[in-house]
Amino acid sequence: MPLFDVSYAEKLKKWEELEREARELRRRFADWGFIESLPPRLREALKYYIETGDIRRAARLAGLELEDFRELLRRANVPVVV
Repeated sequence: MPLFDVSYAEKLKKWEELEREARELRRRFADWGFIESLPPRLREALKYYIETGDIRRAARLAGLELEDFRELLRRANVPVVV
């Protein structure tokens, strides 16, 4: 007997829905004027984070330490959705 009654496909569908909602929140609250005014490396790293939610890789792409990247997210008004 399975531990849970939810199938793998249902779990995956729910996870994808949560990811989509988080992406939409990041897009909606982002200060796009500020983001577009940044140098290309920072701008693209922020866009990467907004689309994927992968904060560690986005910080590496930006060439910043994680805390510095989090500060950049605050300045760009991009929420960190967990």
